[in-house]
Amino acid sequence: MLVIQNERLLGLLKPDYSIGDIYALLERLNQHGTFEFSALPNGLFPAAMLTDDTAYTGYANVWVRDNIHVAYAHYVIGETDVAVKTVQTLLRYFTQHRDRFDAIIQGQADPNVVMNRPHIRFNGQTLEENEEKWPQAQNDALGYFLWLYCLLVRDDLITPAIEEVSTLALFPFYFQAIEYWRDEDSGHWEETRKVEASSIGAVTAGLKVLRQVHLKPAFVNHCCQYRGQLVTLSLLDNLIAKGEQTLNAILPAECVQPAPDKNRPYDGALLFLIYPLEVVKGAIADQILDNVLTHLTRDVGICRYLGDSFWCADYKQKLSGELRTADFSDNMALRDQLLQPGEEAQWCIFDPIVSVIFGQKYQATQQPIDLQQQIHHLNRALGHVTGVDSEFGGFRCPELYHLENNRYTPSDATPLLWTQATLRIALEMMMHTLTAMNKNSV
Repeated sequence: MLVIQNERLLGLLKPDYSIGDIYALLERLNQHGTFEFSALPNGLFPAAMLTDDTAYTGYANVWVRDNIHVAYAHYVIGETDVAVKTVQTLLRYFTQHRDRFDAIIQGQADPNVVMNRPHIRFNGQTLEENEEKWPQAQNDALGYFLWLYCLLVRDDLITPAIEEVSTLALFPFYFQAIEYWRDEDSGHWEETRKVEASSIGAVTAGLKVLRQVHLKPAFVNHCCQYRGQLVTLSLLDNLIAKGEQTLNAILPAECVQPAPDKNRPYDGALLFLIYPLEVVKGAIADQILDNVLTHLTRDVGICRYLGDSFWCADYKQKLSGELRTADFSDNMALRDQLLQPGEEAQWCIFDPIVSVIFGQKYQATQQPIDLQQQIHHLNRALGHVTGVDSEFGGFRCPELYHLENNRYTPSDATPLLWTQATLRIALEMMMHTLTAMNKNSV
């Protein structure tokens, strides 16, 4: 069953696409501002575009992780200047607050106190940290930043200056200090701290691309070092090996720690290890994908994980605005008691990524089933776009759909820029697939 929120897209969604069809979809969506990414003057992006009624969510703040996904979408569609500006400002932010890295590397601050960690949610206007307590222990966000920044260096889109290389050097020594391969962090969903594969994989991906650029003469000439300690290939190789060994022990699960509040066999965040990070491939990637499709996929969207109470049914009736997006990481039971089985929110960021993954599989295998799945999940993703009668306006990309009075409705973080980014990438990948098909048929 395909659920379409916006009837004005019905005539554009098809079981088989041509390149012209994708152009028509892009034209319609662009006409209605679906892919408007309203950046701050410094190149950073708020998590969502808000109104006075939805400002309570706090999504006007900048998240490192979300910004990397948005910047990467611009990189994929060829708007590399946007991606470069975003990551350069993020690097400036980390340089401005490098004391957080220093204190943990030097053993002067306890990383178990989460506010001692580098902050991954902050005021994007001023690059100042927020004073409110937040689950800042999010290794995945730091790994994502290192990955994309170094990817742009590798592609000669950024030539870092000496002081910028100095900031990059903080990352491997920080990951070594916290022993990222067994560090408990709050990860993608900012919840209970645990040893989770999605965070370890993101850090491993970042270290791998740092290793690639470390071999570039212009980069080496800057002597990537921290307080006289060189970031050597052997250091990077050892850190990467630690991550890969742990991933091999955990995957295809997200967390194998036995505690009930930590153990998690399935999690949508693992999809990002397949794409865009590409640190998981082959049989394990196939198993992760199958787990998501089998256990987390619902009629509208895809759940983050089983038992996810964020924006569960009638969330706005059960929690005040102040509490809906509050930090529950220290006591998830307070929020989890609101969830009835099977009433998890259904997210919009995953179907586009699933479509991309099947697109890559089809381009490698030419198996018709992979093409069918690429199209199916692209259509599901397009089905998430809000209808014209939505309280948030039509042609918008929500964070998720949740049950409100027995009807699936978008959450207040609409439009979410991360969703816009993944949908835009899915359309671009569909274009790549069709282009390759046309070349093969000649």
